[in-house]
Amino acid sequence: MNRCILVVEDNPLNRELLRDWLEVEGYEVWPAADLNAGYEVFSKRLPDAVLLDINLGKDDGLDLLAWMSQKPEMCEIPVIAVTAHAMAAERERILNAGCKACFSKPIEFQLLREELNRWLPDSKTPQVNS
Repeated sequence: MNRCILVVEDNPLNRELLRDWLEVEGYEVWPAADLNAGYEVFSKRLPDAVLLDINLGKDDGLDLLAWMSQKPEMCEIPVIAVTAHAMAAERERILNAGCKACFSKPIEFQLLREELNRWLPDSKTPQVNS
């Protein structure tokens, strides 16, 4: 069974780009356009990892991370932030909140691949050049 990654991203083009790339890498992708859709995914099944946009319109993506950290069954799921606002102070805030990594958009997919392999080491994803 493929590893499942929840992608919480409000921009449809970014969400589709991430989905397409992750599927080529061998992951099952569960897309969510906002925090409510992200919470809904967790009510059905736990993902193996989360790619989380931080600026979700009026919502802060880190609210999902804070919610997850209060749930014993979810607190170990790695969350990787993707954001258009990765200035040093914002990056520090994101990492201090508990994200395992923080990537600026546009995402460098080779670095994302390395990070996913780091946090999901037993996943059998093909090493596709991108």
